[in-house]
Amino acid sequence: FCVSFFIANDLVAQTLMQIDSSLFIRDTLKPLAKRFENIRISGYMQPQYQTIASTGAATYAGGDFQENSNSRFMLRRGRLRVDYLSLTREGYPKLYFAFQFDGTERGVNIRDFWGKFYENKWSVFSITTGVFGRPFGFEVDYSSTVREAPERGRMSQILLQTERDIGVMLRFEPQRRDHRLKWLSVDAGLFNGQGLPGRADFDSKKDFITRVSVGPFEKNQLTFNGSVSSYLGGIRQFTKYKWTEGVNAGGDNAFLVDSSLSNIGKIAKRNYFSADGQLKIKSGWGVTEFRAEYWRGTTPGTQYNSAPPPSATEANAPLFQRNFDGAFFYFLQNIVNTKHQIVFKYDWYDPNKHVSGEEIGKLNTNFTAADMRYNTLGMGYLHYFNNNLKMTLWYDIVRNEKTSLDGYENDLKDNVFTCRLQFHF
Repeated sequence: FCVSFFIANDLVAQTLMQIDSSLFIRDTLKPLAKRFENIRISGYMQPQYQTIASTGAATYAGGDFQENSNSRFMLRRGRLRVDYLSLTREGYPKLYFAFQFDGTERGVNIRDFWGKFYENKWSVFSITTGVFGRPFGFEVDYSSTVREAPERGRMSQILLQTERDIGVMLRFEPQRRDHRLKWLSVDAGLFNGQGLPGRADFDSKKDFITRVSVGPFEKNQLTFNGSVSSYLGGIRQFTKYKWTEGVNAGGDNAFLVDSSLSNIGKIAKRNYFSADGQLKIKSGWGVTEFRAEYWRGTTPGTQYNSAPPPSATEANAPLFQRNFDGAFFYFLQNIVNTKHQIVFKYDWYDPNKHVSGEEIGKLNTNFTAADMRYNTLGMGYLHYFNNNLKMTLWYDIVRNEKTSLDGYENDLKDNVFTCRLQFHF
């Protein structure tokens, strides 16, 4: 009797569990899965070890070293991203939403928080608003997840800090494969201008950014993409002191000051222009790729920093107008297969094209380290273990021009080695 009782109870329990499981799947899991079927969660983490040629050196390879340190472990990036995509019955996008934050030992910050609406009558236009990447050039918008070099170049880090800003953008990009302009995309947006380092728009001046991209064009084993961009903006002057380049009484190139009261409230120009191209070649050795990108323009900064001031506090200092240029060049080569890749990168940033060498630091010229040119040659080996794990071994050789400034008479010891793992899902 006891055995029969326990067997009967066990059968009843199994039956109830099966009913409960089927009801749970039907009434809970399936509706839940359907509700979230358009959501994708992704993320990556970049722990790394670095060593630099001198203790406490300043660097754009992940931030300056501490005063008494020339080596460090750090979590360069730790990103978690949520994407939501809603499609029409025909399979074309109609709504896109993205949220991404970055968490490291240095804190947690928002990186992306934007929504995009697609029109579905012609399927060529979309509008994006929120916090997102500025549509300028190639390297700025090239994701850190897939970028081969550990960091973006010095120029893009200075002139477009954190790459992102808050604003609104209209994009022309045909969604239909048979559209005669499927090779063309055009971005045009208005942004605050301060980027993420600026907590609020402090001058009401909006910056207008455009990019026209073409490609990919494919022929035989060749693939080409390219774009041209412009950034038309500025920063309000809060003081009467306006510094521009000219010739001083001694006949030397110098920053000269205009202290007219009428300068207060005027806009210091921030105009950038760029052109870039990417060429891929497939061969028996693997994929070979060449990239080139050139920038030039005018930017407002302070006497000791060529970066546009991101906050009202910094913008309250006298503004110095500089003419700059710079470039990025890449050579990438897969070795037989996609698991092994070598990369060479050369870039330069000249924040002031009208002055060089020992002119910088000369008496009564007002030039500082913010006017110095830097050239960087980077080289690295990348190993892709699988789709979720990548290793980067990278060495940057950094050269600054020799000047008359104290401490900058010779090249600084700031070459840096990086060993990084990237975990991605």
